[in-house]
Amino acid sequence: MGTVWFCLVAIMIAVYVLLDGFDLGAGAIHLLAAKTEEERRQILASIGPVWDGNEVWLLAAGGTLYFAFPALYASGFSGFYLPLMIVLWLLILRGSSIEFRNHIKSAVWDPLWDFLFCSSSLLLALFFGAALGNVVRGVPLGASGYFFEPLWTNFRLGEETGILDWYTLLVGVLALLALVMHGGLWVQLKTGGEVRSRAGKLAARSWWGVLALTAMVTGITFRVQPQILVNFSTWPWGLIFPLLAVTGLAGVPFELRKRSERRAFFASCAYLTGMLTSVVFGVYPMVLPARNPQAERGASTQSDSGRGWGRGGGSEPWPRARGGGDPGARQDRPGLAKPGPNGNLLADGEQRQSRKLRPEGWACLVGPRHDSCRRLLHVCLPLLRRQSRLG
Repeated sequence: MGTVWFCLVAIMIAVYVLLDGFDLGAGAIHLLAAKTEEERRQILASIGPVWDGNEVWLLAAGGTLYFAFPALYASGFSGFYLPLMIVLWLLILRGSSIEFRNHIKSAVWDPLWDFLFCSSSLLLALFFGAALGNVVRGVPLGASGYFFEPLWTNFRLGEETGILDWYTLLVGVLALLALVMHGGLWVQLKTGGEVRSRAGKLAARSWWGVLALTAMVTGITFRVQPQILVNFSTWPWGLIFPLLAVTGLAGVPFELRKRSERRAFFASCAYLTGMLTSVVFGVYPMVLPARNPQAERGASTQSDSGRGWGRGGGSEPWPRARGGGDPGARQDRPGLAKPGPNGNLLADGEQRQSRKLRPEGWACLVGPRHDSCRRLLHVCLPLLRRQSRLG
């Protein structure tokens, strides 16, 4: 059953990226594709009827995590607290800029909201890509199942990784360029005149960056997270997902040359779907890979393939994407996910909470060292108990 929920969450996230992705891409090119007030209104009109509805898929994915993988929800939302707050404020600013822009006619008011709309869309695409990079790279899960990472440290993949390092930023830039291409194709499809022409040129130019970074990030990812290569070697049928990405990426310029804008947009959708499903297939059954270089050096032997690549200056050797604390140090407690062999949180039935809503189950989930999380989760218990009695 855990695999079913894992696939459902992955589908929701993929649909969100496809639908809200062109919204973010349209916002990212807002100041580049539109030069006049009328042209900017055209871009806003192209996403106006759908942008708020597209974000529902993100809420659905978060809500599914809450009920299907409570340990992942608690660990991820506590460890990624700062970037999640940044993303939340960026979403608020982006939505406010769309709604408030036309309320006042002023020489200062409109440019202010146009800038906030464009900048928040750019940063959201970058942060979403960096978040995906963190999931692939792994986080320093401790024996309690929780972790903490600063926003950045030295931007290296060493012992003290931050949420932003050179790898996650590289994935973030790839995500930004991919969504710029996706949004440019959408704006080209839905507008006309000079806006349509500029959006098409931006999409075509960003395609070259997407092509180069896709090849670069794919090669590096196999070294950062060896589990991906293992999964594709074990189940070769999974190669259909990267094949879908390659086909979609090749189809974008092919359809643009034929002036088939709709098919070019669908090719971009195929590329994004193929990339996301390739990542999901590659990290399965891990929902949150663990990364602990110190424990890994003590548990694994020295090898050229796993540790010799990526040395530089006085930095530590490139660690494998394994780790976590000693599984034996964890106590078997109800409502808390048990780690896998390498300390990873796995997509199995042990991670999902019992059907009975017990206060002690929530207390075990958040742990004695996370009082703020325990207080937050206990807020919902009286309401849930009343609903269970009524049911």
